[in-house]
Amino acid sequence: MNFEEYLRIQSRRSFLHHCVGGLGTAALAHLLTTEGRAASSGAVAINPLAPKPPHFTPKAKNVIFLFMAGAPSQIDLFDPKPELRKWHGKPFSSSLTDDLQLAFIKPNASAMASPRQFEPCGESGLEISDWLPHTRTIADDICLVRSMESEAFNHHPGQSLLMSGSTLVGRPTLGSWATYGLGSESQDLPGFVVLSSGRGTSGGSSNWSSGFLPSSHEGVVFRNSGDPILFLSNPPGVSPEMQRLGLDALRDLNSRHSQNTGDLEIASRIASYELAFRMQSAAPDLLDFSDEPKHVQEMYGINEDITQQYGTNCLLARRMVERGVRFVMLAHASWDQHNKLNEKLKENCDITDKPAAALIKDLKQRGLLDSTLIVWGGEFGRTPMAEVSQTAKGLEDGAGRDHHPKGYSMWLAGGGIKGGQVVGQTDELGLSVVKDKVLVHDLQATILHCLGLEHTDLTYRRMGRDFRLTDVGGEVVKKMLA
Repeated sequence: MNFEEYLRIQSRRSFLHHCVGGLGTAALAHLLTTEGRAASSGAVAINPLAPKPPHFTPKAKNVIFLFMAGAPSQIDLFDPKPELRKWHGKPFSSSLTDDLQLAFIKPNASAMASPRQFEPCGESGLEISDWLPHTRTIADDICLVRSMESEAFNHHPGQSLLMSGSTLVGRPTLGSWATYGLGSESQDLPGFVVLSSGRGTSGGSSNWSSGFLPSSHEGVVFRNSGDPILFLSNPPGVSPEMQRLGLDALRDLNSRHSQNTGDLEIASRIASYELAFRMQSAAPDLLDFSDEPKHVQEMYGINEDITQQYGTNCLLARRMVERGVRFVMLAHASWDQHNKLNEKLKENCDITDKPAAALIKDLKQRGLLDSTLIVWGGEFGRTPMAEVSQTAKGLEDGAGRDHHPKGYSMWLAGGGIKGGQVVGQTDELGLSVVKDKVLVHDLQATILHCLGLEHTDLTYRRMGRDFRLTDVGGEVVKKMLA
């Protein structure tokens, strides 16, 4: 090769002409690795749920979400509207109702005042329904938000929006984002646990899905009796030593495959096998209440028929956060009272009121409430107008309420939240928000803030876009914060 030929092959244009394929491949490999779809130069993560530092010093370390799926009636529980009595049995004028999103009833449906009695409770004077006598005793600990607003007026989209920030199914949910951002302090239990009661949620498992996040961030459904998770126990004839040898062999094979492919799901699979092995010892102990004092069990109502299941779930939630579980969801359904409101709403209150209040008191007396955020609520609220079925004899016998996303109530307590206050206000008839509107993305941003996470920085890159729980909106509601 002479000098002229050397100069020719070193020109920029010649270099790109001969090497562009290699450069493109390298660029593509980098992009795929960024999204977890190709091999990475780093080592395989041993524990995808290892604790991670927050963005800033948090007030809360754990979350217990008391998910009241089906939409509780705020007008009968948390947001008294005495002015409705003047309209009882009469239709509202069209100017008040034409803009409402209604699932089943007409805008000219008759108004229905609540027969419930509201009284100021605690030193704060929060007004709470007589059907929540135990919640009344924790009034000074809760921040009651009366100005929630959702974009969805049907259950599945509403639940999806509340949990994942989108009405479209397939996005990561709140518990998954929490473990993705912070990991979990529990080595022997999942970072995100789901406990269910009642009839089952409309959204089902999409309410605790990890979406496009690695599956190690998926919510794990626990049972509150028997084996906490089906098939967790070894089959007859399989000893722990045999199982350990098999897991070691699987881990080695999966680790080698992960090194070659960079597939994050392989690391999640390795971690899930190891976690399941450790859970075989930890989970049965979790369900053993023999170390719980009798008065604590009575406080949760686990020995009473009506509160046994939900009380057990609430006590399990406390025991889980004690053991470092990052996010616990208690899904109770259904609060979807389109008919027989007075009968069905009271039943749900009887089931959940005592255990939920006990959870707050128990965490508080153990010094855990300051580090545990409690959230109570559903995907939307109920209308101030009645839904009367063909079998109903009138507003007082058999009537219910329709879906109402424009002005409903939720409450929060514990880590980072200022208790004993009301945030927001609806109009005198409960039709819409008139003060301090709180959108679903605002609530999500506030929950993440309490955990020390800046919601705009908690992102996951997928298909060339940075996704986040709060999508492109959301503001931290500073009035809620301590």
